[in-house]
Amino acid sequence: MSGISFMVDEHRRKTAAVIDLCEHERLWEDFYDSLLAASRANEPRESLESVRRRLTRKPARNG
Repeated sequence: MSGISFMVDEHRRKTAAVIDLCEHERLWEDFYDSLLAASRANEPRESLESVRRRLTRKPARNG
């Protein structure tokens, strides 16, 4: 596949990939989104209804 190169170790095992972001921008975005979602898998969840209530609440006055 053009635009993708692999780094190999002394045993010629692939250890990293170098991606041409100009050529594979969408591929990188999908990969990054997947990593981001996986990193947040154990974060606490909030229901859509509680988010709606929080966003429609009147702001508190300062002072």
